[in-house]
Amino acid sequence: MVWLEALSYVITILGFPAAICVFVYEHGRRLSNEEKELHRHLSEEYDNFLRLVLDNADLLLLRQRKKPPSPSEEQSERRDIIFRMLVSLFEKAYIILYAEDMGRDAKRRWLSWEDDMREWCRREDFRAVLPELLEGEDDAFSRHILAIAQPEILATST
Repeated sequence: MVWLEALSYVITILGFPAAICVFVYEHGRRLSNEEKELHRHLSEEYDNFLRLVLDNADLLLLRQRKKPPSPSEEQSERRDIIFRMLVSLFEKAYIILYAEDMGRDAKRRWLSWEDDMREWCRREDFRAVLPELLEGEDDAFSRHILAIAQPEILATST
């Protein structure tokens, strides 16, 4: 009987900390998986966006021209709608993925989004409508993407 009582103490002393360690480990793994899943979902949305750009190839949105050709009124309308969708997607990615104190993997995932933002901010036509597109958007996101666009604005003005 004494050995059962001693065994219960051992289980209590070792079992509780072990259970807590397992819980913390599983919780961290679950959070990491959720973050990866969110990133995967956002990446799929960006892929769908690029298919939309491809479907509207006449707008030449993937060309890296400083000065895109003057679009027709209908093309301009489609381009502005596509830009609005893009900013909305970037804002969603910012709100979901960005944090001041990101871990290594989270930062790597975020920087891939920032690269996409930088690529679009190189487009003069995108930068021209960006302030209008940011009206009503998240303030922190607006500041962030404008900070990304600023070096491009300065590069074209010199």
